[in-house]
Amino acid sequence: MPGPPAANRAATRPRPHISGQGGERLLAHLMAMDGHSEAIVDLAAIRSNVAALAEHVGTAEVMAVVKSDGYGHGLVRTATAALAGGATWLGVGHIEEALTLRAAGFTAPVLCLLASPDAPHRDAIAVGVDLSAGTASLIRQIGAAAGTIGVAARVHLKADTGMSRGGAPMARWPELLDAALAEQAAGRCEIIGIWSHLACADIPGHRSVDTQLAAFREALGQAERAGARPAVRHLANTPALLTRPDTWFDLVRPGGGVTGLCTLPGGPPGWLRPAMTVRTHLVQVKRIARGTGVSYGHRYMTGTETSLGLVPLGYNEGIPRAGTNTAPVFIRGQRLTVAGTVCMNQCVVDAGDLPVEAGDEVVLFGPGDHGEPTAQEWADLLGTVSYDIVTRFTGKIPRSYCGVTEADVAEAAVAGAGGTAVLPAAARARGASDHAEVAHPRVQEV
Repeated sequence: MPGPPAANRAATRPRPHISGQGGERLLAHLMAMDGHSEAIVDLAAIRSNVAALAEHVGTAEVMAVVKSDGYGHGLVRTATAALAGGATWLGVGHIEEALTLRAAGFTAPVLCLLASPDAPHRDAIAVGVDLSAGTASLIRQIGAAAGTIGVAARVHLKADTGMSRGGAPMARWPELLDAALAEQAAGRCEIIGIWSHLACADIPGHRSVDTQLAAFREALGQAERAGARPAVRHLANTPALLTRPDTWFDLVRPGGGVTGLCTLPGGPPGWLRPAMTVRTHLVQVKRIARGTGVSYGHRYMTGTETSLGLVPLGYNEGIPRAGTNTAPVFIRGQRLTVAGTVCMNQCVVDAGDLPVEAGDEVVLFGPGDHGEPTAQEWADLLGTVSYDIVTRFTGKIPRSYCGVTEADVAEAAVAGAGGTAVLPAAARARGASDHAEVAHPRVQEV
């Protein structure tokens, strides 16, 4: 797949203002955990990834999708780094995530991608959060909420062009258009965007991409003939951004790509860098005789006298139980494999005659710089996608950050004094801030 243009537009690309972190300390105390386990997030990698994606798509704007706690990397920190890299929009799954961003001081456009009846639409509208709607009844509900506060809701109409998930199917698209235009005429809604989502963009050559693209163009044509004039039209996710320029339109929506991941076969291109490293330390090592059963069910038997190392992470913390006898780890410069059943809070590795000791670092996955496994390799071995791997660790182990400096921390702290005013519901969302974090200020500059 082609790489981004050589010139770097991140420095010149317009950046929305970030007014701070809502008083939240950037240098938090790391929560103690047996084995000193942590997920380290490289914010410089996130910033660089977004800058490269922005280069790749040229004039199209970039919406950094930071749903699901920034794909497990931390909502607020990931959003900050993405905007610094040149993203001009943010995308989230739920309204509470959007309110958290507003509470933290972000003034960039934020789109809530999931359209839910009876969600706190009024709170979102009051702080300028864009809302998606895929049914006429929902657009009327959003309009009613807007009418109670006298502010027009910013809406994006979603067409179901073949994903068969959210959005209006083409047969119901005119109904959604009519309802949205009526709400707009009444001053209760403003049609900001029209969008859809691709089902098979990560399957190269899949004919459904062309079919959906044609349907999306038809939806846009119907909207224009009906009188809608959206500011942005958006269709491309990370795989389409990387492989299908004809899907870019006005705005692209990378999610996994922001954190250096992709669901295309083989994973992301080399110019995207995985931002998360998960590591822990062995808590016990012991020598075991040949023919010894290991862990629940004795699904692993030692083939010779060997050293077993105990890893203090299990499926509760994020290692899939399917990693039994499969998941790779990196200890003392060597790749080892989980031996036996992954337990709730621990698992075992067979180190053979490697001179391992309690306290040795265990890297589950990282960017691969030193030979450690990557999240993509974990995904390939376990029959899933890399997004599934990294989000499993959300909130289960402490998260720390590199790629920030003391100057960055001081600047954010000063800016945080003037955060954006938000509704009480958004203020309550401050409590959903990043879990057990600490910034490592001297690793490298963002």
